[in-house]
Amino acid sequence: MLPTRRLGRTGHESSVAILGGAAFARCTAEEAAVGFAAALAAGVNHLDIAPQYGEAQRNVGPLLTSEVRSDLFVACKTLRKNADGVRAQLEESLTLLQCERFDLYQLHAVTDLDELDARASAAEAILRARDEGLTRFVGVTGHNVTTPATQAEALRRYDLDTVMFPVYPRVWADPDYRRDAEALLELCAARDVGVMAIKAAAARPWTVAAGERHSTTWYEPHTTADAVRAGVSFVLSTPGVQAFCTPGDLDVLGLALDAAAAFEPLDDEARRAAMAAAAGEDLIFPIPA
Repeated sequence: MLPTRRLGRTGHESSVAILGGAAFARCTAEEAAVGFAAALAAGVNHLDIAPQYGEAQRNVGPLLTSEVRSDLFVACKTLRKNADGVRAQLEESLTLLQCERFDLYQLHAVTDLDELDARASAAEAILRARDEGLTRFVGVTGHNVTTPATQAEALRRYDLDTVMFPVYPRVWADPDYRRDAEALLELCAARDVGVMAIKAAAARPWTVAAGERHSTTWYEPHTTADAVRAGVSFVLSTPGVQAFCTPGDLDVLGLALDAAAAFEPLDDEARRAAMAAAAGEDLIFPIPA
């Protein structure tokens, strides 16, 4: 079974592998049911999902029976800026996922200070939703090299419970990114904010035509057991990180779950070697239009 770690002040003992709902964006309901069951059987107790993930909410909603829901920490997100739009989307997600409330609701894809400014009304809306009991906790996510510094500012502006940002060897090899990320991790530790990582299995931007892609992720992921295990081990050995979201591909999902179950911490030398090995790759950011 998967090890667990306390997700900051949420108090949730989260499985170190969080089920990334993007894996269910473009699959059938039957394929989703198989992947979902495999994750639960491995010991996953935390789901991260969003309206932007294609058919994921419709695929997963019927699987969230009352028995499953009682043992599963369910996190959802919004890209909307307008407070009324945020509230409407939150309520729609609750309906689709057959939940009375979420455990965590997040501002999705806040990547820079301009975006953070533009999402001020949205931030207030999710904080109100927490006050009203529609979600137990609130957080912020982001996917770019500017994300750690932006999330540190978000924590200074708002009373957030969690953050989610990229951690993988190539991005950690960038000294500016690592400096900002380590500052964010220090701030999270001081405030007992939960920390979740994304992109553990990221390799590089896609370099082949869309029709030739072997995975459903927007970046090219690692697809061998050894490479995925190396990425997962790097992330879970990063001080201050409690868990990582599994990649948005059903095949890589299985590899990531196996890697999390077999996790053994990397020492500093092994982490430096992983960074050096990845340093020649291009960063996957920004997300392609």
